[in-house]
Amino acid sequence: MSNCFNSVSKEEEIFSYLDLDNPKSFFLFAGAGSGKTRSLVEALKRFRAENIDQLRRKAQKVAIITYTNAACDEIKRRLEFDSTFHVSTIHSFAWELIKPYTNDIKEWLVNNLKSEIIELNKQQSKVKNTETKTYADRESKIAFKTKRIESLDSIRKFSYNPNGENTGKGSLNHSEVIKISAEFIQNRPLMQSILVRKYPILLIDESQDTKKELIDAFFEVQKNKSECFALGMFGDTMQRIYNDGKKDLGQNIPATWAKPAKEINYRCPKRVVTLINKIRSSVDGQEQKPNKEIDGIVRLFVIDARKQIEKAKVETDVFSRMAILSGDNEWNYSKADVKVLTLEHHMAASRDGFSPFFEPLYAVDKLKNGLLDGTLSGVSLFANQVLPLVKARQSGDQFEVARIARKYSPLLSKEVLQSSSDSVQEIIKTKEAVNSLCTLWDNNNNPPLNLVLREVFRSGLFQIPEALIPIAKRLLDDSHIIENDQSSDKDSVIDAWDEALKCLFSQFEQYVQYINDQSRFGTHQGIKGLEFPRVMVVLDDEEAKGFLFSYEKLLGAKELSKTDIKNQSEGKDTSIERTRRLFYVTCSRAERNLAIVAYTKEPEMVRDYALSEGWFEENEVIYI
Repeated sequence: MSNCFNSVSKEEEIFSYLDLDNPKSFFLFAGAGSGKTRSLVEALKRFRAENIDQLRRKAQKVAIITYTNAACDEIKRRLEFDSTFHVSTIHSFAWELIKPYTNDIKEWLVNNLKSEIIELNKQQSKVKNTETKTYADRESKIAFKTKRIESLDSIRKFSYNPNGENTGKGSLNHSEVIKISAEFIQNRPLMQSILVRKYPILLIDESQDTKKELIDAFFEVQKNKSECFALGMFGDTMQRIYNDGKKDLGQNIPATWAKPAKEINYRCPKRVVTLINKIRSSVDGQEQKPNKEIDGIVRLFVIDARKQIEKAKVETDVFSRMAILSGDNEWNYSKADVKVLTLEHHMAASRDGFSPFFEPLYAVDKLKNGLLDGTLSGVSLFANQVLPLVKARQSGDQFEVARIARKYSPLLSKEVLQSSSDSVQEIIKTKEAVNSLCTLWDNNNNPPLNLVLREVFRSGLFQIPEALIPIAKRLLDDSHIIENDQSSDKDSVIDAWDEALKCLFSQFEQYVQYINDQSRFGTHQGIKGLEFPRVMVVLDDEEAKGFLFSYEKLLGAKELSKTDIKNQSEGKDTSIERTRRLFYVTCSRAERNLAIVAYTKEPEMVRDYALSEGWFEENEVIYI
């Protein structure tokens, strides 16, 4: 009963801040499974009932920014698709804000592109050997950016799709939309006034993972417009996943803000809540209380990696043991209600067979987030255009082939068809391009991505993203280019793509299944906000291959590196803290029972540390 009253009081509290005449900004701490979406929706329904007329008179709305399209759709549904509430992802919100200001966007782009060209020319001027891959790629970049500047005058309005490809002449990419909107909001008083006039209340879900530059811009608006604008943030720094979120957001809130907290965990059983409280206890002292009456079962299976083991057999054995321990026969590897979670993407890439594509790109910081959510422009080309086209062609679905070609191919663009004297010939040309591309899969062939890219570029079937243009040009004409390029100033992004494009198309398909959550394995990014009755978390530093995360450091089996110690002393993120957050997120998905499988060459140290920290009881640690 007390839990129910606690939930209601939080909703009342949130509602009290949403006062159009006396707005109050707030940061709501919402730990795992705390029901923040329910509280958000209930507070907004109460707000709607009492303020709808005032909002409509002023043509205003309440803006709610969510992290994913799925969360966006869910909140819209719960709010009964009421137009009083503008619910969108951060990219959609940013675009809607800047979209009308074509001339301002042009000015920003010209300045930014000129700055990039100056830097590229500066690098070119230092080159002695002009026949290297690096030199040729840089020339392609300069040519592309110069051409883009020249084309800006003819653009009447810009386009942007937050969920798809942005490769047309007047399109902006994801990064540009975020940078432009953040700069406009932060530095232009008029834009701040427009934002506040349109949205007197702005609520941000998963605020710890929202782009840092935009969070800073919204803080600036709140500081300047506090008398008529409320900024509400819902989040939990222990669930910060992406490295471009604002670090320690919940600890740097202005003193004038309210700081409510939702402390009830409605998802996890008692034992799991106790564990996740222990995991975060040294970070911020935030503690949750369980709502469920069931105790649940948690077990740590410590696997001696010094022995010769077959991991598939080990993990099948863990399933069998958990079925016996819990009396739950649904602990079966073939059941959909058991979710296997990994702490690091490399583990899933290795197990699902897409490492050749994934690892080179994941090694480049600026590519990571787009790679993980599938918005990286090169990914979109293959995943949303080439793959569906080939599948449709192979299944004989000519209607789908035609739909994809009409939607994406510049060969069938409105401009081309209107300017052509023979539109039928353009359609024939497109059909030939489709046929030529699909022959790469004849006789059960499995072409590498670079061969696919070369063919698409040759025929012009699809627009090539900016990042891949230098590579595509090289693939068509590489007679004079030195492939074994020893230049000291190589482009890490192009080098990463060069390596990733060597992967087979079937390996790329496995990656697409993974980011679309169709894989057996899930990670912290893909499952945040989700819940499963039975969860197995796999910890394996060797398979993870990463230096950014280390569960063996977290569990005391490995010493801190010099970098970790330096970062600790400077207040920066360490591999231990990153791993702690990921461990917290994965463990907190469990609705009933949780199995943790730890592969280690120091099994005794892992066991002793887990017991000494009070994370597990002796009977909960099992050696295999």
